[in-house]
Amino acid sequence: MHSLLDAPGRDRLTALTAADVPALAAGTAIFGTGGGGAVHTSQMVAEHALRERGPVPLVSVDDLGPQDQVILLSGIGAPTVGIEMLSAAHQVETLVRESERVLGRPVTTLMAAEIGGSNGVGPVGWASRLGLKLLDADGMGRAFPDAAMVSMNVAGLPCEFAVLSDVVGNVSVLRTVDLHWLERHARALTIASGSICLGAHYPMTAETVRGAVVEGTVSAAVRVGHALLSSPDPVRAVAAELGGSILLTGKITDLDRRTEGGFSRGSVTISGTGEDRGRLQRLELQNENLVVLEDGEVVVSVPDNVTVIDSETGHAITTEMLRFGQRVCVLAWAADPIWRSARGLELAGPQAFGYDLPYTPFEGGTR
Repeated sequence: MHSLLDAPGRDRLTALTAADVPALAAGTAIFGTGGGGAVHTSQMVAEHALRERGPVPLVSVDDLGPQDQVILLSGIGAPTVGIEMLSAAHQVETLVRESERVLGRPVTTLMAAEIGGSNGVGPVGWASRLGLKLLDADGMGRAFPDAAMVSMNVAGLPCEFAVLSDVVGNVSVLRTVDLHWLERHARALTIASGSICLGAHYPMTAETVRGAVVEGTVSAAVRVGHALLSSPDPVRAVAAELGGSILLTGKITDLDRRTEGGFSRGSVTISGTGEDRGRLQRLELQNENLVVLEDGEVVVSVPDNVTVIDSETGHAITTEMLRFGQRVCVLAWAADPIWRSARGLELAGPQAFGYDLPYTPFEGGTR
């Protein structure tokens, strides 16, 4: 399967240390497309774990052997709640041990369900604490708000089970008929737990993982983070690394955001400044940035990627951290090819989110 931002001559990381985490966090925040949760807490936890327990081996799909068992880990719920409700100390260990009990074999390798936001950083610290490997891949190549919106589902790989754990210590094992039912049940349990949980699902082997994941995304996030942190012009550096476009530079002049149904929903209006004075864009949100509209026309829509970044620092601003008056840039880049397939658009195109809009692939270079 396509490796995100893969290119000849680019070295792939083989291990992650505490020194890599700031770049990883900055990059995953960009890939979060507004969601995935704020990275600050996950960054601190991961750095502490790596300093205390040592580097995490970062392996590719080709490195996996017959003895390896991969499982996805992620947070689920409303990012606005995740800022205040932190995970419990033994929550992840509980998830993995319960997964091993159901599987009947040990887990050797963790994978991020989504490379975006805190869900892209968290598995690094978790792998270090548990002494496990981390797969250089994820299930989205970005962040999406729905459990069904994963590359494994696009590829037709069934999910055997899922395990959820909350901060109180409740553990639930779910065996649903498909991922849409998993989303319903997991969301209901998450709401009952205060709208935030940790989950493990999609156990995979070296055989089943091949062709079902978006490869190289951990390395890609680190590269994007380094581009952001090392450049005197971070906005353009990030856009160039992604092959994306700066759609608008402006300030937030209106914000409608609410937490309902376990999601952060709403819209944000950005008024152009400088060369973009007189222009106005509205972004529709559901945890992530879904659609960009200007003059009544769709500029970009899911599954293509849209991230709001600070116009000076280049750092991503998650939807729960958007504030009136912030000076921002709207950055967009093309989705991984798997999401532009018929099945990918069925699961994560505009109509999957309730928008009666045709999908037009976004293509563009840095402005």
